[in-house]
Amino acid sequence: MSSSRFYPYFKDCVGAIDGTHIRVKVSPLDAPKYRGRKEYPTQNVLAACTFDLKFTYVLTGWEGTASDSRIIKDALKREDKLIIPEGKFYLVDAGFMLKSGLITPYRGVRYHLKEYSNNPPQNAKELFNLRHAALRNAIERAFGVLKRRFEILRGGTESFYGVRTQNLIILACCIIHNFLMGVDPDEDLIAEVDMELRNQENSQQTRTSIEEEEDASRGEMLRDVITADMWHNYKNC
Repeated sequence: MSSSRFYPYFKDCVGAIDGTHIRVKVSPLDAPKYRGRKEYPTQNVLAACTFDLKFTYVLTGWEGTASDSRIIKDALKREDKLIIPEGKFYLVDAGFMLKSGLITPYRGVRYHLKEYSNNPPQNAKELFNLRHAALRNAIERAFGVLKRRFEILRGGTESFYGVRTQNLIILACCIIHNFLMGVDPDEDLIAEVDMELRNQENSQQTRTSIEEEEDASRGEMLRDVITADMWHNYKNC
């Protein structure tokens, strides 16, 4: 974050948020609502992390068919809710709604890092999306390291545990992960995850709720200010 590529544009950014699917054991009756993007039942776990790959919020228990936008709405309203400090924001992908505290990339503009490997940004929105992707990648890296540390979360085999027990296992693994990132980050493991992410192709679809239109407008204004300032300095350096 101290890099001139990101500062001062993202100085109020406190981290990144995304969801990840973790295999779960459920009854045949409940299986359909847990079988989302995977061929087997999963739960969609929402998490926020800092840029040093430590989790700051984890919400477990949502069915695999639940969208990220639906889960984040719950996370912002529930009793043990995700708290976004006043004047701060998280980076999220296009599957989330744009709000003043959740900044998405521009739609219809190149986004994923791989798209820029041999072709630098051509305009302000492309530059914003490139740097947004570079920072938001922290949550993908955090999930990657977490699952490599704890095989039970990777989903290679059918889970032995139901949702309630698995929720506790996921939270325990995140707590241990945070501790290890502080005392033994394991740079080799992080490098393996980074290589794996570079080889992945991801696609996201955008959904914006009309009900959040006003807050989305504030988020858009904030994003536009960052983008214009960033592009001005980029062209003049």
